[in-house]
Amino acid sequence: MENWFAATSTYSFDPFSFSHLLALAIAFTGLIVLISAKNQLRKKKKLFQLMRWTLFAFLFLSEISYQYWAITNKVWSFSEQMPLHLCGIASLTAMIGLLTMRPLWIQISFYIGIIPAFLALITPELPYDYQHFRFWKFFVHHTSISWACLFLALSRPSAITMRSVFSVYALLLACAALIGFLINPITESNYLYLMQRPTTTSPLDFFGDGLWYYINLCLITLILFFCQYLLFRKFIKAS
Repeated sequence: MENWFAATSTYSFDPFSFSHLLALAIAFTGLIVLISAKNQLRKKKKLFQLMRWTLFAFLFLSEISYQYWAITNKVWSFSEQMPLHLCGIASLTAMIGLLTMRPLWIQISFYIGIIPAFLALITPELPYDYQHFRFWKFFVHHTSISWACLFLALSRPSAITMRSVFSVYALLLACAALIGFLINPITESNYLYLMQRPTTTSPLDFFGDGLWYYINLCLITLILFFCQYLLFRKFIKAS
């Protein structure tokens, strides 16, 4: 247990190893199950409440345990441990959404949580394998983010509108400006990967350098938001 929760581990993470593929399979299966059970979620209040509070518990405990691990092992820093990456922000908005079930938080969570969290699962910036706490925290947390954000949209499909595409996009741009021009320079951090790309291979590697990196980041984000809306409207909201 002591080594499992230590600051470091001798067991390094290997992308697309058995443990990685198993975690991906669980995450993907959960998304399919949620979509398949969308009608039951809307009709059966007990099932809805069970899923709602279970997902909230996973998100809350994932964030709290990570902060506790960093503080206990004396590796905590504002520039590394704050939930200011996209998935961290989605985790917070999803928790607020699960608590309030208000349309705004459902919309924000839907657009910024599902795809980024699942992409993070595919290309994780993760140092250690399943023998260490960080592995379990990462996959449980990011899986819960993608599930919770989809759960919210499935529970209140009327919240996902064309207008929400642009309103959430505007909010995200404002958040990125705050982080990119204020928080990152002051704290020497790299939240939202606005200072540099991730150290691991990721889709951001194809976004170019310099000004083109930011232009492509903005354009691709808007396109993804729009595609998410169209897919949701065609395959889920209309059914």
